[in-house]
Amino acid sequence: MNPTISGHSRRALAAALLLLSASPLAAIDTTRDDVRAFIDRVAETHQVERQIVADWLAAAELQPRIIAAISKPAERVRPWHEYREIFLTPERIKAGVEFWNEHAATLAAAEEAYGVPAEIIVGIIGVETYYGRIVGSYRVRDALATLAFDYPPRSRFFTAELEAYFLLSRAEGWSVDEVRGSYAGAMGRGQFIPTSYREYAVDFDKDGRRDLFNSWPDAIGSVANYLRRHRWRADKPTLSRASIVKPFTIYPPKKNELKLNSTLGELRSGGVRTTSKAPDAEPATLIRLDGKGRNEYWVGMHNFYVITRYNRSVMYALAVWQLGDAIAAARQRN
Repeated sequence: MNPTISGHSRRALAAALLLLSASPLAAIDTTRDDVRAFIDRVAETHQVERQIVADWLAAAELQPRIIAAISKPAERVRPWHEYREIFLTPERIKAGVEFWNEHAATLAAAEEAYGVPAEIIVGIIGVETYYGRIVGSYRVRDALATLAFDYPPRSRFFTAELEAYFLLSRAEGWSVDEVRGSYAGAMGRGQFIPTSYREYAVDFDKDGRRDLFNSWPDAIGSVANYLRRHRWRADKPTLSRASIVKPFTIYPPKKNELKLNSTLGELRSGGVRTTSKAPDAEPATLIRLDGKGRNEYWVGMHNFYVITRYNRSVMYALAVWQLGDAIAAARQRN
């Protein structure tokens, strides 16, 4: 989800960051051409009075620290061995075991309903919010408005999210000044952005509301539904540790790809060794990461790609898988 930024765009962004960092928080200027165009389009598309949209947006504040945060996400600025240590800690694994034990019945029900293993659901919630401990402190409206109007590299994406948040907050009856989330506008215990909340959140506790802020069943069911809707398949493999042996014709990638651009057979014949029992025809991708003192090699397959639909990052997906696996092992030992 992070497009490549050209040299010219990087220089423009750096200048914008410098200007914003020297400026106090400022309310959205609803007379700006781009802001007015947004208000007009949302009002016309959704048949809402223009003044309602304008008033809703006028209360938002531009926040320079949001742009600073999104410009340097951990998965882009840290090597794998440092990124892994954020999530694979004894404390988080212990918290994951406690979370699984407390919500075992709900996790089992979600696994049965959607076909997604409990350890993957637990891994995602552990990475995203540390089991509800870290859900974000930014007002969602501020975050999305700042990124929509003052972050050119992804303005189009966040403009769509801002529109979705307007519709979502009205449909759910939220007090938008109180809803808080990440610097990218992700919300609740599963950290759904507005378009995902509208599309994939489910009422798993059957109380008539989709509540990802206060209902663990809804959060668990929604994470599972998101992965199922992105084609998680219980009969497909996820990930396997790998090694490179000589002679080899498959060279370790300089840049990891999210797409499954090879097959296991091609990798095996090219010098990649893996413990996976999947057939040669299985789509796969070779992954190289910076471990402590040496490279780590992995082979990602169908369900690994599905995890990257939650966050477009190889390191994120690997952290989710490893955390879930470590929690499952610790729970079994206990």
